[in-house]
Amino acid sequence: MGSGSQIHYKQNRLKQLRAFCHAARTGSVSAAADKIFLSQPTVSLQIQALEREFDTVLFERRGPKIRLTPEGQLLFQMAEPLVEGMDRLHDAFAIQCGRVDQGVLNIAAGESTILYILPEPVRTFVAQYPGIELKLHNVTGRDGLAMLRSDAADLAVGSMLEVPDDINYRPFVTYRPTLITPLDHPLAKLEKVALEDIAPFGLILPPRHLSTWRMVDLVFKQHNLAYRVTLEAGGWEVIKKYVALGQGISIVTDVCLTGDERLARMPLDQYFPKRSYGIVQRRGKFLSPQTKCFVKILDKAFADHVVEPQQRTVGEAEWDDAMLG
Repeated sequence: MGSGSQIHYKQNRLKQLRAFCHAARTGSVSAAADKIFLSQPTVSLQIQALEREFDTVLFERRGPKIRLTPEGQLLFQMAEPLVEGMDRLHDAFAIQCGRVDQGVLNIAAGESTILYILPEPVRTFVAQYPGIELKLHNVTGRDGLAMLRSDAADLAVGSMLEVPDDINYRPFVTYRPTLITPLDHPLAKLEKVALEDIAPFGLILPPRHLSTWRMVDLVFKQHNLAYRVTLEAGGWEVIKKYVALGQGISIVTDVCLTGDERLARMPLDQYFPKRSYGIVQRRGKFLSPQTKCFVKILDKAFADHVVEPQQRTVGEAEWDDAMLG
C-alpha cells in the first residue's frame, strides 16, 4: 500500500470511529449524523465498514434505536479515548502551551445550582478566561444526564442520591434541610422544632413530581403524621417570597438561604437527609482544558466547605429537585 493510500485509510478510520462512537453514545444513527453534520446513510456506511473490517456485529438494531453488542462495547471502550483525544487535540495543545483563551464550555445545572452555587465560580472563570464562551444550560436532572451522555454538556453541577454506572459524581459541598417560617410565626418561637409541631401548619412545596415533595411525604408517613400543602410553587425564590408573606411554611435545603431573607430558619437534620452538591461527568470522558480550568476554580471556591456522606432515604434517582431548585 502506497503512502497516499495509507493516509487516506487512516483518515477514513478516524471518520468511521467518530461515527461509531457518536452512534454508541446517542443510541441512534440519525442522532449521531446530526451531531457530526453528516447524512444518516453516510454514518450507516461508516459503521458497516467497521463491522466488515473487524468481521463482527457492533450494534443490535431495534427499529430506530441501536444498542451495542458485547463486541461493540469493547470497541467503544478502546475507540472513545482516541476519538475524543483527536477532537480535543487543539485545546490540549493550547493548554500545554499555557494558552486557554478560547473555545466553548457547556455546563448543565438546575435553577438552584445556577442561582446559589455557581455565581462566584462563574464570575471568577469569566474574569480569568474572557475568550472562552461559557454556556449555562438550566435543565432538570434527567435532561442534564442526557446532555452529558450525548456530549452536549462538558460537565454538570448538581445533587445526586443514586449515581448511574456511566456517571462520575464528586460532591464538594453539603447543605442542611431547614424549616423556614415568617419571623412572627408560632414555630419561630420554639428552641427546637419537632415534626409533630410542623404537621398542623400548611406547607409550601415545589411541584409534586419533584423529590422534595416525595421526601416530605415519605418522612411524615414514617412518623404516622398527616400534613397538608397549601401552595405548590416552582423555585426556591418563589417559595421564600410566599413564606415571608405569611402564606405558609416550607422545608428547603439551606443552599437557597443567603441570610438576607426576613425568615426564621430551623434545622431539620434529625428528620430529613442532608444534600450534597457536586461535579457530575460522564465516566471516561476526555476533559477539555476549559473544563479542567472551571473544575479547579470550583474546587477552590468551596475548599473550606464541609462535605459529608450523603444520607439515603428515598430509593430512587433524585436529581430533579437539585436541578430545578
